Amino acid sequence: MPPLSYGPDERWRLTHLGRLLGHARRRFDERVLELMAHSPQAPLALSNLAARAQISAAIVHITRHLPLGGARLNELAHSAGMSKQAMGDLVDQCVAWGLVRREPDPRDARARRIVFTPTGLDWLQAFRRAVQQAEAEFRAAVGEAVAAVVLLGLEAYADGDDPAPPGRAYNVRHRDRAP
Repeated sequence: MPPLSYGPDERWRLTHLGRLLGHARRRFDERVLELMAHSPQAPLALSNLAARAQISAAIVHITRHLPLGGARLNELAHSAGMSKQAMGDLVDQCVAWGLVRREPDPRDARARRIVFTPTGLDWLQAFRRAVQQAEAEFRAAVGEAVAAVVLLGLEAYADGDDPAPPGRAYNVRHRDRAP
């Protein structure tokens, strides 16, 4: 398919920060899933699904946002910035793949918590290694100094003027860092 043609006064739409961030995130997520598809540490069935592009980057939302102790669906959806219905569909898919399960919430017998299964924890560890590899590739592509500036800038921008309370997933100020 031929590329779209833009006039000189439309080019800003191709190079504004939001579009570049979106492209960078998609590229990063696609690379992580590609690494997952070839990871000997990822559960084989899930690795095969990733290799056949049956696992979308949307599944990464659960991998990024579900705490090890689990969460209610509405908490998980809020953390990922998704609707409860959309997150429910992703959770259903992850349940079918054996990544997560629903279990009673000990704080409220009427509620359910989504938690990782042992297979999901294996997936999470393989995901962690794939993210580390993709980050290393990013640093190699742009250089350590640029990568550090990008990270600092994104952290400052993501935090905004109103820092999130500890525990809120997208508050990168409290991000765990390896030395």
